[in-house]
Amino acid sequence: MVATHTIDVRTKGQGDVRDLTQDVGRAVATAACHSGLVTVFVNGSTAGITTIEFEPGAVGDLDRAFERIAPRRGEYAHHLRWGDDNGSSHVRAALLGPSLTVPVAGGRLALGTWQQIVLVEFDTGPRERHVIVQVMGDRGDA
Repeated sequence: MVATHTIDVRTKGQGDVRDLTQDVGRAVATAACHSGLVTVFVNGSTAGITTIEFEPGAVGDLDRAFERIAPRRGEYAHHLRWGDDNGSSHVRAALLGPSLTVPVAGGRLALGTWQQIVLVEFDTGPRERHVIVQVMGDRGDA
């Protein structure tokens, strides 16, 4: 069984982090998947998907870490080529990656107690993000 769902998210711009855990869990429940995998993928080159303890301290720490690695106001060849300001956004998104795969066991996401699935916005302005959730596995009724 393979089932595909889309989660639409309107972000506020760089540093905005959105908890998608319940939405992904609903996709698994809708697919009636008992055992398998779920892949969460954001289609865009300036956002990423990961897990984190979704609380203000950890989210702020993540934002500060990315600021040290790829400073927003840094110099990027991308700015020169396109005349825009989101070179750091592309670098940050490439470092984090656009997708995550989570096991499904007993019809539930196999996440730790303090582990949430999040979308991280790196672009410099608000964006409409489309997150693809693909559930693959068995329904356990066979």
